Amino acid sequence: MQDILSILSEHHLVALIGLVGGVLLGLAARLGRFCTMGAIEDWLYGGSDTRLRMWGLAIGAAVFGTFALMAGGVFDPAESYYLGLRWMPHASVIGGLLFGYGMALAGNCGYGAIARLGGGDLRSFVIVLVMGVATYVIMSGPLAGLRVLLFPQEAVTGAAPGIAHQLAGWTGLPVAVLGMAMGAAILVFAGMSRALWAKPMQVVWALAVALAALTAWAGTSWVAASGFEAVPVVSHSFAAPLGESILWWMTGSAWPVTFAVGSVAGVWLGAFIGSLIKGHFRWEACEDPRELRRQIIGAALMGFGAVIAMGCSVGQGLSAFSVLAWSAPVTAVSIVAGAALGLRQLILGFAPAE
Repeated sequence: MQDILSILSEHHLVALIGLVGGVLLGLAARLGRFCTMGAIEDWLYGGSDTRLRMWGLAIGAAVFGTFALMAGGVFDPAESYYLGLRWMPHASVIGGLLFGYGMALAGNCGYGAIARLGGGDLRSFVIVLVMGVATYVIMSGPLAGLRVLLFPQEAVTGAAPGIAHQLAGWTGLPVAVLGMAMGAAILVFAGMSRALWAKPMQVVWALAVALAALTAWAGTSWVAASGFEAVPVVSHSFAAPLGESILWWMTGSAWPVTFAVGSVAGVWLGAFIGSLIKGHFRWEACEDPRELRRQIIGAALMGFGAVIAMGCSVGQGLSAFSVLAWSAPVTAVSIVAGAALGLRQLILGFAPAE
């Protein structure tokens, strides 16, 4: 550790860890078509659950790997943000619905927007900017007081409030064993599809997404335990980190680089490389003012929803799931419900069928 720190600071190390995982996520988006919005659209209107099962594989592998890290003493889930704050079910539902609806209006989540930006889609640049600013408006800006009043966040005292921890309290079995068993069960269920295995690279990219989460937990845990700076133990999320990245690019000489900055940059870089490999890179701009309006409104709703729910489709749908936080499945279901509502409005409208 000291040899590495003689070259890189701890802040640079965690940013590098975020960059590596972000590149994997960006490549998965461009080469593996790993996408939250695309998975929901395929399932609801395309008659295919393959990309939804890819998400299931990523979640299952991330859960199994995270609790394996815990069993090896590499990572303590109680140090994660998702288990460090008391869960508010109403925040998960309301925030998830807002995020999902906004995602449908914008056509992408934060992660997907960065990935599309890496392929030259300038429309996604608007989504990234608006979503990043919106998160800070409600997190520490003019609407922060209202958020605190309606959704007060309190630190957890005592045992970590995760699903595996609760089951361990009921059964007396080791937390790590229960977590790995649940991860394996999710893997088996998600993998029960011939269409999924018909293209083995779909499985590879789903596992690459899980690897990104695991390298984040293991890497930031190692730096936090070995170094002297107060470095948080985190994994990938793409709501508040967008705002954090915007701030760092404007004021980087005054603030140290963070995992979030590396993660966001990594997704863009990985997506850029992936788009070049596929030959898909091309500049695109918005020509329809109505589409631009939907994207701005959708991005703002995603920013607000992600802060209320304490995570986005990746933050709650992958990182929080990997530690089996209670908030993860509730927020994920709420995001899907919100997206389904938004897609219904865009595709069919709300007029009753005749």
